[in-house]
Amino acid sequence: MILRVCRKGSVESLQSMLQEVQNHGRVKSILILACDADGFTPENVDPVLQECGLPLLGGIFPQIIAEGENLEKGTIVAGLFYDTVSLYVPGLSDDDRVMDDAVDEALTGVDVEDRTFFVFVDGLSSRISAFIDGLFNNLGLMPNYIGGGAGSLSFEQKPCLFTNLGLKGDGAVVGVSEVRSGIGVAHGWHPITKTMKVTESEKNRVISLNWEPAFQVYQSVIKEQSGLSFDEQPFFDIAKAHPLGIVKLDAEMIVRDPLFTENDELVCVGEVPVNSFVYILRGNMDSLIEGAVQARDIALNNYHGDPNKASMLFMDCISRVLFMGEEFKKELQAADCGLTTFGALTIGEIANTGDAYLEFYNKTAVAGILGDPHAE
Repeated sequence: MILRVCRKGSVESLQSMLQEVQNHGRVKSILILACDADGFTPENVDPVLQECGLPLLGGIFPQIIAEGENLEKGTIVAGLFYDTVSLYVPGLSDDDRVMDDAVDEALTGVDVEDRTFFVFVDGLSSRISAFIDGLFNNLGLMPNYIGGGAGSLSFEQKPCLFTNLGLKGDGAVVGVSEVRSGIGVAHGWHPITKTMKVTESEKNRVISLNWEPAFQVYQSVIKEQSGLSFDEQPFFDIAKAHPLGIVKLDAEMIVRDPLFTENDELVCVGEVPVNSFVYILRGNMDSLIEGAVQARDIALNNYHGDPNKASMLFMDCISRVLFMGEEFKKELQAADCGLTTFGALTIGEIANTGDAYLEFYNKTAVAGILGDPHAE
């Protein structure tokens, strides 16, 4: 692939990079990762996207990863040397939408065998997990999947997905690609409680744990374990260090970020199923950095080509940056394996490792080793 990065984050630089990448003889499809601070809107970027002659996809995120740094402003345009079919699926908050059918319809006529799926969703849509289930129910373990939730830390839902149709919101854009890949997932968070049953929930709202109001249970445990009080600090300042972990048999826990509390409920990024079992988790700098290294190592182990001729797509959770602050640079340094690395800091991560159920994660590091077809 060829990678172009501009730290200005302007429409003009996006247009210039797209034109340069399209004119490269080997590029067959395009991946765009941009920052929320770039200020892209349908009004200013739709004409640029719609005149692109190659399949494109991507998203707008709180931050991106390029040149060994996490950037709060800037744009990445990656020219991919392999065929990719770009599909847009709208209506990710539509309660009446049967997601299995929506995915099946979108994939009609698309060759999915031995493919890698790039999956970007509006991270503030309310039925992301239902869409992810729809993908898995249609495709199972056949492809590898990697992607994440796009959007803004303002938590204002707005168009955030790059498609050939323009900038879209409340949907998903899926790239069905011929690239060979290896995927790794890990997080580094550890339980500080026994398991608790989710006795009431609705989509991404946890209403009760063990039949007690969810927020009351949550704040009581955190005060007992750490001495922190929600009466003295803003909710997210404490919650960013204490996510929920959904128990999965023989698989990595699914981490869920509580965003805020309302009516004694916990409102999370991503759905928390009723009757599931959860932990309250805690991590530290060392454990989170080790999680990122583990994700990279799993991805390398799952890649069946020459890793020295590959690149790495790194999708990491923005809340890990909020938790680690300046120390997050150490995570990027630790995960570096000498490959060209780029990625995004997301509102939720999407991945499987080829032998486990496809999931929508929070606070998790996802690494994807992407092959170069001209080097294999």
